[in-house]
Amino acid sequence: MEPVLRVDGLTGGYSPRRPVLHDIHFDIKPGEMVGLIGLNGAGKSTTIKHILGLMKPLKGEIRIRGTTLEQDPQRYRSSFAYVPESPVLFDEMTVQEHLRLTGMAYDVDADRFEQRSEQLLEEFHMIPKRTAFSGHLSKGMKQKVMIMNALLPEPPLYIIDEPFLGLDPLGIRSLLERLVEVKNSGAAILMSSHILATVEMYCDRFLVLHRGKMVAQGNLEQVREQSGDRTASLEEAFYRLVTGGDGDGRVT
Repeated sequence: MEPVLRVDGLTGGYSPRRPVLHDIHFDIKPGEMVGLIGLNGAGKSTTIKHILGLMKPLKGEIRIRGTTLEQDPQRYRSSFAYVPESPVLFDEMTVQEHLRLTGMAYDVDADRFEQRSEQLLEEFHMIPKRTAFSGHLSKGMKQKVMIMNALLPEPPLYIIDEPFLGLDPLGIRSLLERLVEVKNSGAAILMSSHILATVEMYCDRFLVLHRGKMVAQGNLEQVREQSGDRTASLEEAFYRLVTGGDGDGRVT
């Protein structure tokens, strides 16, 4: 099965003299949810920015659905939806207007838009807020709008960065249930989060970044083996990898 996302030999950062990322390799196939984990400053956000096309790789290549950003910008950008850690909305637009703008950007037909938007507003308990300006919403509600906008067009790839910040328990549950649904429908999901218990429960594979290098990747059993503890939880294996490793995947 061809991967939806393939990152091959990515070296990147803000300066060619001091790259943040060093020779990163991974892919995500249809129907997979992959957790991207690491300490603050490990390179998670930089990796995501390169995938989004906000930063240009110093070396390596990123392909979504078999194409690079340079080869076909429209196909590349229309193939993913992104939920950032901090909501980014237009203060003088309503919740409904944000959804409509997303539908237009992804060319969602009118009938499908009406069905999808109503479904999402109900699932995330936002029907009473559909006409509210985003500038008047709480941070949690703004995050719900960002999530609904990502789910609306049903792209083949979702990139989600710390999605649970600011969400109430109902919002977190709605998001996780929806992510399981879109994964089961064949979408690929890359999710960055510090909540390792949730990542362990819901993700199929894990990418462990440390100091800009991929120190481990695979399913839980493989990450355990790479950490040197075959009975560890994801949190325990992660701790061993980032405190006992030397940055190249070996545990000392």
